[in-house]
Amino acid sequence: MISQTAEYALRAVTHLAYNAGAPQTNRQISESTHVPMPYLSKVLQGMARAGLIRSQRGIYGGFVLARSAADLTVYEVIQSVDPIARILSCPLGLKAHGVNLCPLHRRLDDAMALVEKAFKDSTIADVLAEPTTSKPLCSLPLTVASIP
Repeated sequence: MISQTAEYALRAVTHLAYNAGAPQTNRQISESTHVPMPYLSKVLQGMARAGLIRSQRGIYGGFVLARSAADLTVYEVIQSVDPIARILSCPLGLKAHGVNLCPLHRRLDDAMALVEKAFKDSTIADVLAEPTTSKPLCSLPLTVASIP
């Protein structure tokens, strides 16, 4: 459903949300998320260009969320690195169809619209606060006192 790049971005953002306020290095994020460092660098750059994360230089530098996890949606993270493709006109290029999608392509686009809505309605804080015995990126149960 989503690309590996989008999955990696969500892992990185989740790691940053768990460590809110404490800059995280590329290495720390890579080790926690199991994302190869060169690939992670590319993903982080995309999210930084979109304004979702900030990088801080210096001895205590690293990456942090640009805003709180409660204000950051799953949709925004995905769109920053690998936007969800919607079907806006006939994929076959049939002039007779134009923007009037056939029943097959209308249903496919309707499904993508539902996925978009679900991602837009889910913040990173929502994902981390969901009651479950398995927390993202953690092998043991973790208690998160507060997710910003």
